[in-house]
Amino acid sequence: MELEKALGLIAEVPDFPEPGVLFRDLSPLFADGPGFATVVDALAGTLSPGVELLAGVEARGFLLAAAVGYARGLGVVLIRKPGKLPSVAGRVDYALEYGTAGVELPAGVVHPGQRVGVIDDVLATGGTVAATAKLLEGAGAVVDGVSVVLELAALGGRGVLAGRRIEALQVV
Repeated sequence: MELEKALGLIAEVPDFPEPGVLFRDLSPLFADGPGFATVVDALAGTLSPGVELLAGVEARGFLLAAAVGYARGLGVVLIRKPGKLPSVAGRVDYALEYGTAGVELPAGVVHPGQRVGVIDDVLATGGTVAATAKLLEGAGAVVDGVSVVLELAALGGRGVLAGRRIEALQVV
């Protein structure tokens, strides 16, 4: 399937999770085998050759990072919401476009100097990815780039991540 057609499977849901927010739902893309495979292959192609580990951001980033990790023969560390891990290496709280949140890094899975690629579904304000990068770098890892399916350019996430290599399959 062509990448443009696969990305066309992403649904737009107005006023979710609150009025005025236009949510991008990747569920139809995930449910379409050929479309999902096309997106996974495209994301795998955005990674630099030096990446040693992938970080998937909860929750849709888990699906994407796991599939890309399989495609590239890489392991995956899951960046979790607070309270989900038995052993935590670090936590960062951050602002969302419609609230606040936090993320945690599991202890003992990221090693100093390890080159990590961050995978997520959508880059919006950049808060989640910036927090993820801070967690990884706090553990001594090197963030080797950020790959997302969709970038919402109007929300300015790229500016929050200035100086980082960012690859988006689609920018709207």
